[in-house]
Amino acid sequence: MRRRRLGRKILAVGLAVAALWTARRVLAGERVPVASPLLVTVAYVEQADTLRRNETLSELLARHNIDGQDLYDLLGAAEQINPRRVPAGQVFQFRYVLHEPSPHKMTIRLGNERLLTVVRDSATGWRGEAQEIYWDVTTEFARGAVQSSLYETVDALIPESLLPAGERARLVWDLADGVFGWVVDFTRDNYEGDGFQIVYERLTSEFGDVRFGRILAANIETRGTKNSAYVMTDDDGRNAYFDADGRSLKRAFKLYPAEFRRISSRFSRSRYHPILKRSRPHLGVDYAASTGTPIIATADGTVVRAGRWGTYGTIVAIRHPKGVETRYAHMSRLASGIRAGVRVRQGQVIGYVGMSGLAAGPHLHYEFIQNGRHVDPRAALRYGKGDPVPESRRAEFDSIRTQYDRLLAVPSAPTVAAGID
Repeated sequence: MRRRRLGRKILAVGLAVAALWTARRVLAGERVPVASPLLVTVAYVEQADTLRRNETLSELLARHNIDGQDLYDLLGAAEQINPRRVPAGQVFQFRYVLHEPSPHKMTIRLGNERLLTVVRDSATGWRGEAQEIYWDVTTEFARGAVQSSLYETVDALIPESLLPAGERARLVWDLADGVFGWVVDFTRDNYEGDGFQIVYERLTSEFGDVRFGRILAANIETRGTKNSAYVMTDDDGRNAYFDADGRSLKRAFKLYPAEFRRISSRFSRSRYHPILKRSRPHLGVDYAASTGTPIIATADGTVVRAGRWGTYGTIVAIRHPKGVETRYAHMSRLASGIRAGVRVRQGQVIGYVGMSGLAAGPHLHYEFIQNGRHVDPRAALRYGKGDPVPESRRAEFDSIRTQYDRLLAVPSAPTVAAGID
């Protein structure tokens, strides 16, 4: 400590002596030496551009004087990009050497995980290099009670500074579909006042982007029943969720066949049809969603029908064990490879939302048929029990559950959304 103080004193005295020497020479009319100016030989200008709707990649690059052989060389260096599949809204970052008509470098994000940089090379024309994007992971906690709906509550609870609106929506959908999508119907089983605690990951990129990572643990109350979830990584590196007893939350059937905005019509033995203007049975559930939204198989099975079928429009029907058949109607189109006789897995995309057949707007009409009789698709919640944690990993699960229970067991307090140290 004494040496540090002595060093500071010597430095201060040195600076004072130098200042006094300079002042005396200036006052005496002498010219004080001045360092040579720094000469900037290269200056850059950064410019961002966005692929417009109904515009080709070559048209965007032509705006930046990249065409002909130059365009061909750039696309050869940027082999990770398919020029025919670049989506509208994709942002390109260009760097220009000052006063040069064409850019020296182009940068494009390849999703959330990679960044592609293409630089002019005197030997090859262009040289491309992809690099991983680093994301910092923090653990966050949200706690509250349902007001109106779980989505609206979480959306209001977590501030924009913590998660953007679109990422808050992803969190709720992952909770409702990816975690509890086999055991809880949040469109019916959540009531005002139901409490919840959620521990989740927040990701921040080196460029300042923020997104939702995954649910780590959750407690959700529905109709007085406590539903718990804890994440573990399975043998294939995927997230798997288990309840407090160590049983998988995954079941034979998922409840929701597509990501939807709302349920526009439920299962009913008598419903007024908006097009036919008369009452008739509505033997399924209608999920209102945007045209083109992916539709998944809710369970493993074999496709028994794929294509046009009367008022159903474009439909896929899948046969499952124990006399169950599911139907997915009013599609805009089938997914690639979907045809009668094909085996599909739970979660596999089989088609896309549309309004083919007798439909007033884009939605998915989903039916659940058991032994030849239509039943409410909520019957899927009764099918099977989750497999237990493998005995060889039971101790690991118990340790994980204990760790997450400490994070979930916060003292009774006002609604919060906060980070965990």
